[in-house]
Amino acid sequence: MTQNTELIVLHTTKFGENSLVVHTLSREYGRRSFLVKGAGKKSTMSLFLPLNMLEADIIETNKSTLFTARNLIARHPLLGIRSNMFKNSMTMFMSEVLYRVVKDGASEQGLFEWCERNILMLDAIQTDFSNFHIRFLLELAVALGFSPEAQDLMPFVGDHYPVVEKFMSLPFAESMLIPLNGQVRNEIAEEILRYIEFHTESAVNVNSLKVLRELFV
Repeated sequence: MTQNTELIVLHTTKFGENSLVVHTLSREYGRRSFLVKGAGKKSTMSLFLPLNMLEADIIETNKSTLFTARNLIARHPLLGIRSNMFKNSMTMFMSEVLYRVVKDGASEQGLFEWCERNILMLDAIQTDFSNFHIRFLLELAVALGFSPEAQDLMPFVGDHYPVVEKFMSLPFAESMLIPLNGQVRNEIAEEILRYIEFHTESAVNVNSLKVLRELFV
């Protein structure tokens, strides 16, 4: 059986000499990994950058739970992201969070559409996106079904509570203009991750946050 589907790339793992296991998010399959044969070449690796949005034919079989993805093409070029070092770093962070937080096999209703909107929004924003990953984390908690109120975050964010409350009450555009230095911004991101860890009962350990800490000073 073959099904055409849309995928968001979260992570890749090398498989054999010339293939990849691509860990993805999709509307039909939720969080699932697919085997892509012949994808280990440098010429094709750009297709699997973090949060790339692809279209693929999924070959389902009863012989293995690891289905094969073929005929992959990019649905959106994401030129606004790929031409910007800061946005690229954010997609590394966002994809790693999703990869570690959303468990393999999980299918959260509306999560794919929410991720798609966020990726396209980040791609389109021209300026004032340094706070984007904070807003992303807060909205992710809602998308995963936690739906926190500002007070629910107080035990995790401590002295940063007034700022977090602003993020949760202001419209998106205004929240991007909240003045923060790099240290505070990343402290808040770490605190929200701890809140997400608490509710998912697992350690997230997002390594790419270190990159954002160095870039957004």
